[in-house]
Amino acid sequence: MRNLIEAEVTLQTMKLEQMGGKVRVISSKMCYVKFDLSGFQVEYAYNVNKHGNYFLERIAPYPLPLREFDREDAVIEIIEIDLEQFKNAIKSHNIDSFININRKLTQTIKRFEDLFLYYNVPSEENEIIFKRIAEIDEEIEKTKKNSQRIYFRKDPENL
Repeated sequence: MRNLIEAEVTLQTMKLEQMGGKVRVISSKMCYVKFDLSGFQVEYAYNVNKHGNYFLERIAPYPLPLREFDREDAVIEIIEIDLEQFKNAIKSHNIDSFININRKLTQTIKRFEDLFLYYNVPSEENEIIFKRIAEIDEEIEKTKKNSQRIYFRKDPENL
């Protein structure tokens, strides 16, 4: 089985290089972790390369690349914090709405990418879309100011 995988990687590498890519094959281990928080599923995948670097992403309840870490304990700590946050969020009556909004935003990003890659979009349309995204950002900022903070172990990274 290992020889078959190595042969496939060699074939893929050759094709990608013929397309002009510079390929670096990294041996790694993929880990999948699943937590059941009283019927609410939170899942992660991370890979560890031979240099000990970890790339972590949340798979469920919605996909989100978290980031790369250079230490295993940092990965565990981020998962622990993430789980604490979801345990708090599950208590909210708005958790389903939050997840639906997140999924819709993810779908919107994919739709915008298709629009950009498949169509010659006029500049005016890009400006309109950008302004609407800015309105959403403003609404998020306003909502933050008008909402009570409930988690303090770690500061938000994107607000």
